Amino acid sequence: MMNFVALCAIGAEKALSNELHKLNIAILDSTYGKIRFSADTEGMYRALLSLRTADRVLLEAASFSAANFDALFDGCQNVNWEAIIPKTYRVVIGKVRSSHSQLSAETSIQAVVHKAIAERLCRVWGVTRLPEYGEAADIRVYIEKDRVQILLDLCGEPLFKRGYRTEGGAAPLRETTAAAMLLLSGWRRKYPLYDPFCGSGTILIEAALYAWGAAPGLGRDFAVSSLLIGDRNIESRLREELRQGINFANRIRIYGSDADGRAVSIAQSNLIRAYELILGKEAGRGIRIARDFVPPSEYWPQIHKCSMETAMAPENEPGFIVTNPPYGERLGDREEAEQTYQAMGVLEKHFSGWNLSVITNHPGFESFFGRRAQSVRNITNGALKSYLYQFENLGRNTNVNNRRT
Repeated sequence: MMNFVALCAIGAEKALSNELHKLNIAILDSTYGKIRFSADTEGMYRALLSLRTADRVLLEAASFSAANFDALFDGCQNVNWEAIIPKTYRVVIGKVRSSHSQLSAETSIQAVVHKAIAERLCRVWGVTRLPEYGEAADIRVYIEKDRVQILLDLCGEPLFKRGYRTEGGAAPLRETTAAAMLLLSGWRRKYPLYDPFCGSGTILIEAALYAWGAAPGLGRDFAVSSLLIGDRNIESRLREELRQGINFANRIRIYGSDADGRAVSIAQSNLIRAYELILGKEAGRGIRIARDFVPPSEYWPQIHKCSMETAMAPENEPGFIVTNPPYGERLGDREEAEQTYQAMGVLEKHFSGWNLSVITNHPGFESFFGRRAQSVRNITNGALKSYLYQFENLGRNTNVNNRRT
């Protein structure tokens, strides 16, 4: 058994925790944007392949107290790095964070940790210096109240890079944040889903992967498989097991639209690419011709060109709207974004009885939308502080106090 740290958007911890529980992975503790868990090699690969809301998974190589640089050096040198890092690898201390600790000079921390690791590996391997080129072991150092965590990245590219979004629209939503929005919204496969600002299709694709029972990491590789703690046989077996669990015959009703015709084409292309990747196929880049694609079942997400103002509920029963409308900082100016939020009031009429989840960086979204949310959750989308507003039963004049979480 080994200890790991899964990083996620601040505000997505609940969703990530629920995912780990469903994988039968033991959670050790959690804090803002970070959950520690324990697993064996198979559990490690299952987490890497299956977690929808984790941005990264890292091995906790060491955890110890250090109030001075001597203790930091000794703690790092006591790790059996030779059982983790191949002899041909460089060692990179990619990120250092220190908070409320006596050791606070991040560049000095970085230098001491690198020296400790290098001295041990050089001694064990009988060399005078480590490689300066080639593959790298990416190590992070977090120090909180004099407690040191030495973490080794297992992902390479962050986990939100699923591989299907080769053509992204402006101001894209992270795949992991989109997945967190879906899980936190309460949406499940049995309900209709609509995104009236679908852009490059991220929310719709994450919903489809979830509804198909498809692990989001099936279309990509992980850095750990080239490290000494990796096991390609276990990884290969798990990939096949997870692919066998995909069910395209599941009845799903996923819809999306965008006023930009090119965005619709991109979303359709990315959806096809996601489908091919989870099956283990080579998926090329560029915009695909959707009409030449034969869906695997009748339950294929529907995406069409349509303005938000004219979008209508596609089903007679209530469902969920989960969307990422334009942000003032990235698309146009803030005034245009506020006009869009105000125009979204039409959803009350066109999607009566539906629930709405909206992510935006605007703290005053409710005043423009014209209704108070049942829930407002702080959440990050990359480095951007945002809010997840959740409204229940559109079209009904309810007055519920905000619950900020």
